[in-house]
Amino acid sequence: MAEKNQARRSVCVNRRAHMEFDLDTHYEAGMILTGSEVKSMRAGRVTLEGGWVEFHNGKPVLMGAHVAIFAQANRYNHEPVHARPLLLHWEESQRLHQLVKEKGVTLVPLELYFKGSWVKLIFAVGKGRKLHDKRHVLREKEDKREVARELKERR
Repeated sequence: MAEKNQARRSVCVNRRAHMEFDLDTHYEAGMILTGSEVKSMRAGRVTLEGGWVEFHNGKPVLMGAHVAIFAQANRYNHEPVHARPLLLHWEESQRLHQLVKEKGVTLVPLELYFKGSWVKLIFAVGKGRKLHDKRHVLREKEDKREVARELKERR
């Protein structure tokens, strides 16, 4: 039996998500896309910043992600920003829907990648950080770096 090429090729990473949110559990979901969206993603013309996952009629959709227009698709092109349905198991979907109903909890897209020929999205359950929380996290990172430098110099 021939083994499929399952190499994971990252297309887009939401770098600000780790700074803006306290992230908890990570999930992987497939996406329903049109041909011009997939071609634009293969060219790397997509951003997840400002995106989120919400529920419409009990089904998860990716909102706010920008996929650039594919020039060669002419009249069959897609809208750059629209709701893109996600593919999750029913149980996972129901569990996440209950989590999102809580105040302050959101689903944050982290990474978009190709797994073989399929487009996958990794998103996480997160709670937004306040400005003083962000400063505290930056201070902790800086302190860790300084400690690492001191240890390295003493060796």
